[in-house]
Amino acid sequence: MLSDGLAWIGVHSSADASAVLPGMLGGISLTCARGVDADEFLIALGADLDELADRTPCKDLVVPVRRRGDRSPHVNRAMYGACGDWVYVLEDGGMATWAAGYRAVPSMRPAPGEEFVCVTMNAWSPPRSVVHAPGDGRVWQAEFGEDTGQGSVLDVALRAAGAVFPAIGEVGETVLAAHYEEYGPGLPGAVFTAVGAYCGLSVDQGAVQAGDLPAVLLPMV
Repeated sequence: MLSDGLAWIGVHSSADASAVLPGMLGGISLTCARGVDADEFLIALGADLDELADRTPCKDLVVPVRRRGDRSPHVNRAMYGACGDWVYVLEDGGMATWAAGYRAVPSMRPAPGEEFVCVTMNAWSPPRSVVHAPGDGRVWQAEFGEDTGQGSVLDVALRAAGAVFPAIGEVGETVLAAHYEEYGPGLPGAVFTAVGAYCGLSVDQGAVQAGDLPAVLLPMV
């Protein structure tokens, strides 16, 4: 079982999220942040204070059943943890809450000195994307197969991992199609490998799949 780094998240990215798992495996989106307090970041994403204080493992978290006509917000599980300077959030509800909400929700907007790296699956609104707020108040975004165009250390990591494909203007449509056919299946793994290398982040697959990490419920943005 793969457990080192983040490549395993990408390897399983095309698998459906499974409600029968005590934790998560397929279709996981990842948000990493540093320069922020972990609890404050989760609260900004919509975590309940009491639920956060309980530190309930994901396998024991009860997700309420949404009934017809119920006006309460739809919620998804989010596991979280810390590695080095980074706090990370894992979600298998189709997209990353931070990526969906940072433009519109004031509490999610990156402030100077706060860095965010997010890989969001955007299952309901493609394309899959990497979002980077480097800490200067700006936010850059790239689809899978691209870099952010800023020449950043993250961009270097994406290229080194093989996560940046040639542009159609450079190689032509035929060559690009052949490149995607050969290397496209491995692209999610390359993206997560690059993010793991950039952040120095490793998340254990076994712990995530077993639901051993603490979790909260986040409302859909």
